[in-house]
Amino acid sequence: MSSIMHELGRKKKKMTVANGQRNKSNASIISMMQRFSDIFVMFLGLYILNHLHSQSFTSAWWLLLLTALVLFQMIGGMTDFYRSWRGVSFATELQLILQNWSLSILITAGLMSFINVIDIDFRSFFIWWGLVAVGFIFCRALIRYLARMIRKLGYNTRNVAIVGNMPIGVSLASSFIDAPWMGMHVVGLYSNDQPDHLYEADTDLKYCGNVSQLVIDAREGKLDKIYIAMAMSEENAIRDLVAQLTDTTCSVMLIPDIFTFNVLQSRTEEVNGVPVVPLFETPMHGMNMVMKRIEDIIISTLILLLISPALLTIAALVKITSPGPVIFRQVRYGMDGKPIMVWKFRSMKVMENGAKVVQATKGDVRVTPIGRILRSTSLDELPQFINVLKGDMSIVGPRPHAVAHNEQYRALIQGYMLRHKVKPGITGWAQINGWRGETDTLEKMEKRVEFDLQYIRDWSVGLDLRIIFLTIFKGFVSKTAY
Repeated sequence: MSSIMHELGRKKKKMTVANGQRNKSNASIISMMQRFSDIFVMFLGLYILNHLHSQSFTSAWWLLLLTALVLFQMIGGMTDFYRSWRGVSFATELQLILQNWSLSILITAGLMSFINVIDIDFRSFFIWWGLVAVGFIFCRALIRYLARMIRKLGYNTRNVAIVGNMPIGVSLASSFIDAPWMGMHVVGLYSNDQPDHLYEADTDLKYCGNVSQLVIDAREGKLDKIYIAMAMSEENAIRDLVAQLTDTTCSVMLIPDIFTFNVLQSRTEEVNGVPVVPLFETPMHGMNMVMKRIEDIIISTLILLLISPALLTIAALVKITSPGPVIFRQVRYGMDGKPIMVWKFRSMKVMENGAKVVQATKGDVRVTPIGRILRSTSLDELPQFINVLKGDMSIVGPRPHAVAHNEQYRALIQGYMLRHKVKPGITGWAQINGWRGETDTLEKMEKRVEFDLQYIRDWSVGLDLRIIFLTIFKGFVSKTAY
């Protein structure tokens, strides 16, 4: 499979010029519509804000608009935002544009306060953000609606086919069938062996014949795009098929058989002209990393300000009720498996931090009376908001385990160390789904790791906010926390 991808990368520049130019022109039209609508919405939002202030649109306001526009366009370029969104959900598009806009206006507000050329308070910036956010949603929905109407009339559509038996191919075809507005008309599936799972799946996908029939249909111009969904073991068959399809004008897409692995954040990349598919990768790179850090700083700062009286009270109770330090510092694995020092209120008479760490159990005699209350309500973990502010941890992420437990479970659970591809968190997807506290069986730890990896695959700012909200109701008190 790697040799095929390398060969495809080498031949990429020799592909049909007509198809390449057509796809580029379609993408550029959509990109142009997106850019003009974004500029108009940002100007309109600021004009309304200016009208609310009953001021004239002076050069200071133009500077504010220009700064925000430049930042928004730069961030849009970094996140590859201005492209055709065919095949991507509307929710994903909105999430990214609101993320880009939020970051742009935060930086703009900081710059404006620094150079002090315009008198606008935080409330005004928030109003501008809201006006533009509503405008973005309306315009992007309108662009999609217009594209849908055009495709319903038969313009800008593609006849696509799937070749191969992999279930991921059937899933892709089903997604096209369920979203006709995308303009992807699925002709059917081609395979030398008629797949049984076609009859089991709830789909309108039909079997059209073997691979030879696919080549015939492609040469007759019945197909525009072909998605190859064949297993890695069929490398020779894939190579032969690709060679035959060079005698057509079809766009050919290869779906790598990577789903046999426990992949994290898989996507296509290009390194020195060679296409590669990362299997285990962190989502925390580029703008994602910036947004995650901004989220952590803002939320942890607000929470620390709110809980500061509780922190002082708990610290005093720990000190008065048992001898020893108030804060227990334990070495844990952070992002990429690098050691960090995690802070907790001391809840035990001992402070184990060596090669052997015994998990707390129900009725554990090592736990102090005040520590029992702290652990059952998760109040012992409040000092970790300082870890978040320092950058060692995040508000949301896989819970950090003791180093001894990491070394134990990495040998027992496949993919265990992949949970360290992001920063550990105070709360996480596993915790709000009930997988917290003592892991007295291997199955319990496997379920926790399963939810941690699912979080990494599906990460978004929206998911983080959802987990934080659910933690208020599910994450603090649990029958397994002792």
